[in-house]
Amino acid sequence: MSVTIAQLRALVTVVDRASFTVAATELGVSQSAISHSVTGLEKAVGGRVLRRDGGITLTALGLGVIEHARAALASVSALESAVRRDETLSGTVRLGAVATVCQGLVPDLLALWSARLPNIAVSIYEGDDEEMPEWLEAGLVDAAVLVEPSPAPPGGLLVATDEFAALVPADHPLAQQDSIPLDELDDDGLIVSTGGCETHVRKMHDELGLPYVFSHRVREMSTMFRMVQQGMGVAVIPSLGRGMLPEDLVMRPLTARRPRQLVLSGPTTRPWHPLVGALVDATGVDFASTVKVEL
Repeated sequence: MSVTIAQLRALVTVVDRASFTVAATELGVSQSAISHSVTGLEKAVGGRVLRRDGGITLTALGLGVIEHARAALASVSALESAVRRDETLSGTVRLGAVATVCQGLVPDLLALWSARLPNIAVSIYEGDDEEMPEWLEAGLVDAAVLVEPSPAPPGGLLVATDEFAALVPADHPLAQQDSIPLDELDDDGLIVSTGGCETHVRKMHDELGLPYVFSHRVREMSTMFRMVQQGMGVAVIPSLGRGMLPEDLVMRPLTARRPRQLVLSGPTTRPWHPLVGALVDATGVDFASTVKVEL
């Protein structure tokens, strides 16, 4: 099998931009050249990697190829930087993060990186807790803000600590309490998010010796907010999500406080993209102390 870096780069760019035309513009070549590169790649791997009818999607073979293509391109980028020994770092880093981190932490990180590393662009990929490690190791993203990683990734940096809090309507009797016991939330019926929070909520119940029972399971935070607004139950969410709340919902601390550590890291199964190391170094160990998560 003979696959070229140009073919891998063409495939990844077409998939990321969902367009041969946009990919050609971004790579500074003709659309025909992009098509030939992808076709050549398909001949080399022995099958179609893209479906081109009604939009661009990966085939089953393509799903496997794209992971290795991203990893290979990250390694090539690292090699190029090492050979050049450039003092001026430039390029794009793909950063994965969960919704609450995208809302409550990423803006501060982007502002810091823009000031300290102006030639590095950061592209955000939003997913859930379980997806972040998978995306990172598969090469879909170059770096990620991981939630409570265990074990802690080598080279990772703690960038924030927030905590889980109760979410109730502003006119709910519990909204007047300084803190809310978890079992009192259970009385109202828990709405849990399958986007990552449920694992932590279940663990809280186990640690307190409480039965874990929920009334509704949803994926999107916006759906959860709407259901709490309608009186269908209450919820437990990370305090970084406070900025996402509608005005008629409030957060209150849980009586049994539970922190959540957020760690910026590259992958553990392959070399880091050199720009990821630059972002970690630029963030510094003191950044976490400047993140204020108030309830």
